[in-house]
Amino acid sequence: MKSVGIIGVGLIGGSLGLALRKAGFEGGILGVSSARSIEQAVERGAIDRGATLEEAAGICDLLFLSQPISGILDTLRKLDPLVREDALVTDAGSTKQAVVDEAKRSLRRCAFLGGHPMAGKELRGVAAADAELFRGRPWVFTSDIDHSFRKWVAAFGAREIVLDPARHDRLVAWGSHLPQLASTALASVIGEQAPEAAGVAGPGLLDATRLAMSSFDLWRDILATNSIEISAALDAYIAKLTALRRNFEAEFQKGSEFARSLRD
Repeated sequence: MKSVGIIGVGLIGGSLGLALRKAGFEGGILGVSSARSIEQAVERGAIDRGATLEEAAGICDLLFLSQPISGILDTLRKLDPLVREDALVTDAGSTKQAVVDEAKRSLRRCAFLGGHPMAGKELRGVAAADAELFRGRPWVFTSDIDHSFRKWVAAFGAREIVLDPARHDRLVAWGSHLPQLASTALASVIGEQAPEAAGVAGPGLLDATRLAMSSFDLWRDILATNSIEISAALDAYIAKLTALRRNFEAEFQKGSEFARSLRD
């Protein structure tokens, strides 16, 4: 891997560039993004310079798509006549079935490896990028294709997990998407019904509503491309809230056991 093109130089794309440099990558890193993001990314050392999609695809042997999912899908539809035949295209999309399906339809001249680094912040943009963002976090790949990029991911300190797209989407509906929606609903209902409760709230409310600060612009595509699994998780969560009213003690015990297991 001698050159990398980052398509979408925001939090994840910028963090990839910073992580590569920190891990010792000496090749060229090009960025395809807005003029402002390119300027900030160059200043931070996340990329060497900006480029058009056509230039980056023609030069780089790794293309990392870190746009919103709709942007990733659109880019995949354009890439095939532009890419090098020895290139690898990978992505950071939060859902995988739609992305992998589009790659199978649209990308024929080079290899594709679906990916999802399970890392992030409430803040967006390359200004929030962090070389350590991926350390200790899962990085899901949709196949075990042999490529040096996987060694770099290990060098970032990430934990590689291989999952097929459907299983990935089911698990993230429960482990990522449902927590986001629960936090959003909690903040929304308190804001509507008892906003004055903020005056007597302890740190628990801050912890429970942290995810509610996330932007819907980011989540719109996630909700649209994983709607079936998210709906199933929401239905189960609503049913659990009803069960909680019937037996507080039993649900507290179940919840405590799982929460402790997350921290072991």
